[in-house]
Amino acid sequence: MSQPLGLDDLTHAVYRFALGRPGCSPEDLFSGLGAPRDDIRRSVDRLLELSLLRPLGGTLVPAKPSLALRTLLQQRQAEIMSKQQEFADIKDAVEQLAEEYEVAQPSTSSHSGWERLESQAAVLARMERLAGRATVGCMSLLPAETVEEEALLARRPLDQHMLERGLSVWNIHLESVYNDRAALGYARWLARDGGRVGTVPTLPMWLVVYDRTTALVPIDPRNPAAGAVQVSGAGFLAGLVALFERLCETMRPLDSLCGGAAQDRPTPMEKEILRLMSQGLTDDAVRKKLGVGLRTARRMIADLMERLDARSRFEAGANAVDRGWLRPCACADDRPLPSRETQPSGSATGTAGSPRIVSRV
Repeated sequence: MSQPLGLDDLTHAVYRFALGRPGCSPEDLFSGLGAPRDDIRRSVDRLLELSLLRPLGGTLVPAKPSLALRTLLQQRQAEIMSKQQEFADIKDAVEQLAEEYEVAQPSTSSHSGWERLESQAAVLARMERLAGRATVGCMSLLPAETVEEEALLARRPLDQHMLERGLSVWNIHLESVYNDRAALGYARWLARDGGRVGTVPTLPMWLVVYDRTTALVPIDPRNPAAGAVQVSGAGFLAGLVALFERLCETMRPLDSLCGGAAQDRPTPMEKEILRLMSQGLTDDAVRKKLGVGLRTARRMIADLMERLDARSRFEAGANAVDRGWLRPCACADDRPLPSRETQPSGSATGTAGSPRIVSRV
């Protein structure tokens, strides 16, 4: 109880001793308390400083606390009121700056439903504005090229502010996020603090949606530095939200394990590699879609072809269909593609004797 006054246990014991023996001497304290003399002297000095003890004819007389500490209480009250006024002044200054910030923002474009933001600074300023006004939350798609460390440092306080207000924050990263220290640290922080974070093998573009009513999409998906477009039309948002929800259905929660799946079954990323290969994408195009290095992509492709016992991509596709790793696409004359054992040679689907790989995961 006496800690706020700076009274430790010994000092409190000295005061209680003096209350029980008014007019006691220092020698009485030394003999009665059994503590080191220097420690008792320091305690007596503290009580004299607070006027809780008064010297009288070589003795120590306890004073009534409510009277002795009146001056101290008045001083502390004045300090607290000063701090309250300082806080009120700071709050007023922040609100004034916030108002000036809002006034300085460019007015909405005359084009209905969209507005160009042609620099990264303009995009960040708009994200701050939208995050501050959000009442539901935000959802983001974050391909590898858009999660540079500086961008993450800028996003984190915005996400934290929304989480502290009880809003939802959903982020979907590429599975290659595990290879990026800064991006993985940000994703794990968000997951720990109440955000929803998942991964998928590929993402179509960078995207942020606030309150399901306003979205930011890149001007050029291949060049995030080119800026973004803010869209707010109901038609635009319906499609973008549907895209995000579709990816949520297939995403894997951050740091989730495979759960002991059979070793000969492909992972979601491996299925995506097979799908991209079936579209005729080169190794370099595959690695860009996955957000991994070229060596990593080639190693994964080579591993898949070895597991499928294939000497070419066409053979890998056929074997994947045979094993049930890929499903034939219904767009091929509305009929499943035959396996390589049953398809006649010379079929007009690609190289003679080789099936055309048209498939879906």
